[in-house]
Amino acid sequence: MSDPKTGAECRLVRADGTYDGKQGFRYVAGISAESVGSTAICMHLLTIPPGGRARAHLHESHETAIYVISGVSGTWYGERLEQHAVVAAGDLFYIPAGVPHLPYNPGPEPCVAVIARTDPNEQESVVLRPDLEGLVRA
Repeated sequence: MSDPKTGAECRLVRADGTYDGKQGFRYVAGISAESVGSTAICMHLLTIPPGGRARAHLHESHETAIYVISGVSGTWYGERLEQHAVVAAGDLFYIPAGVPHLPYNPGPEPCVAVIARTDPNEQESVVLRPDLEGLVRA
């Protein structure tokens, strides 16, 4: 059924397609402008394999919220990746817009997380920061 004012419709998305993000991870495609026509949010599923590491990056003008379903992830963040957080199953983690970060999996098991961002086009706001790559060991 659609909204009579906007014509927008509720949509069911099956988590069966994947794509490779600029950050260096493979994501399960979920809610986005591309899949459902969302205008202010995206939500995807990410599995970081043991030893996996993203490229240092930020999301211009978009906030990120993460819920870890299973496993453990570490994230270096800040202007020079000087801060660190360990996010485990059941934890939620918030990354403000424009904050450089580099997530990785230090554990022996995959880390599975739901990621929501205020960018409906999940990859458009990704800005890689190769200048930060060598600052941390992950």
